[in-house]
Amino acid sequence: MRHIALLTTGGTIEKVYDEAAGALVNKGSIVERMVRRLRLEDTRITIGEVMCKDSLLITDDERLLIVKAVRDAMASSPAPTGIVVLHGTDTLCVTGDLLHEVLAPPSEPPGVSGSTLACPVVLTGAMRPFEMKQSDALQNLTEAIFATSLLPPGVYVAAHGRSLRFPGVVKDRVRGAFVRG
Repeated sequence: MRHIALLTTGGTIEKVYDEAAGALVNKGSIVERMVRRLRLEDTRITIGEVMCKDSLLITDDERLLIVKAVRDAMASSPAPTGIVVLHGTDTLCVTGDLLHEVLAPPSEPPGVSGSTLACPVVLTGAMRPFEMKQSDALQNLTEAIFATSLLPPGVYVAAHGRSLRFPGVVKDRVRGAFVRG
């Protein structure tokens, strides 16, 4: 049985339309609705809400809360076989680079001195909210969950049919995709 810790921070992937405001907003996590749409054999998902906001509004201190949430998830029992972080795409790469810097120093293999990663940490988001037509949200969530069973310990982004390892990943705003910087 695989155990995936799914941490949510908000972002476009979880935005909903607020009729009163006439805008897309982060009101609370909707990831449980997304997960219910998936058929996940031999997989247990534990959901943790870290925050619920647009990634452009995440502060450096809040990014450290995401790092702490990943550390806490790794230390939970049973230990997860993978961690998925839902995150807004605008600053996902900033958080991915920080997670890599803090949890997976490049000179240290997993389990040695500074490295604390025992499983893959996969960030994902969406260019269009889950609730909108032609959203990439469910595809990217599915790919991120699947990627945790294939990738070695490290920090990655999974979206649009591929995974890229941090550091050095950037968002190509013209293509609407993550690429090597």
